[in-house]
Amino acid sequence: MLPPKVNSEVEVLHDKVTKQIIKEGSGNKPSRNSTCFLHYKAWAESTMHKFQDTWEEQQPLELVLGREKKELSGFAIGVASMKAGERALLHVDWQLGYGEEGNFSFPNVPPRANLIYEAELIGFEEAKEGKARSDMTVDERIEAADRRRQEGNGLFKEDKLAEAMQQYEMALAYMGDDFMFQLFGKYKDMATAVKNPCHLNMAQCLLKLNRYEEAIGQCNMVLAEDEKNIKALFRRGKARAALGQTDDAREDFQKVRKISPEDKAVIRELRLLAEHDKQVYQKQKEMFKGLFGQKPEQKPKKLDWFVVFWQWLMSMIRTIFRMRSKTD
Repeated sequence: MLPPKVNSEVEVLHDKVTKQIIKEGSGNKPSRNSTCFLHYKAWAESTMHKFQDTWEEQQPLELVLGREKKELSGFAIGVASMKAGERALLHVDWQLGYGEEGNFSFPNVPPRANLIYEAELIGFEEAKEGKARSDMTVDERIEAADRRRQEGNGLFKEDKLAEAMQQYEMALAYMGDDFMFQLFGKYKDMATAVKNPCHLNMAQCLLKLNRYEEAIGQCNMVLAEDEKNIKALFRRGKARAALGQTDDAREDFQKVRKISPEDKAVIRELRLLAEHDKQVYQKQKEMFKGLFGQKPEQKPKKLDWFVVFWQWLMSMIRTIFRMRSKTD
């Protein structure tokens, strides 16, 4: 996948860093020592080899401005110019990237490679409000995530879906795999009680935005840990039905009904699927009917009077012949 083509004005942030806005953000920009959470893709400009994609990994990057690694110094200049929710294309010269030697481990970046980044700033914590995740205790990290989840819920109720999703993604950034793998007992339960609702609420937002594949992905994250989660099964079923994956959708809804037989919503969805299947069958029937056509009706044969007369004449001759034979 290549970087997107962007027609917006080129903004010079530094003599070695430029930016083009893909999608506008809102609010303030992060200041020095702010903890930023973002998704990004990165390419080496000379080869167009994509060497990083946090969207694909489903794990946002945490970047503390002023404390970034040397190879991300140009990238950090771009991030510092962005607002929450903003998506931008950044061009960074090699001097503020991986340098003259490049990087031959992971990620693999050629020497003196100019870099292209497609980045989206999910949100950030000002230095006075928080600290880097690595410096937080388990309790602090869960509390920070839960605060973001609640803020997201408030925005969802106001139908501000994009802003709500930013808050949920911020919350999930605190609940990454590296963190969850270390937890057990009550802390595991506490973290899961924050993490799974964020995935489920993200799925609901994505359903409303008709982003069904992404909604399925969020539901799968929950079902990987809790295969009988009713909300995850139901919302995945809704997304699959919208994509025309009716067999898979029916399977999800039937799992929900097995767990909760009186659930009116799932009964309605199963009925809608049955009606859909009936409509599809009727359309197919009409299509094949038109394809092969109806069998033509046989027309009655016309009466051949010559044949009738001939048969009558021969019958009379045979009768006369028999009568004469008897007389003789």
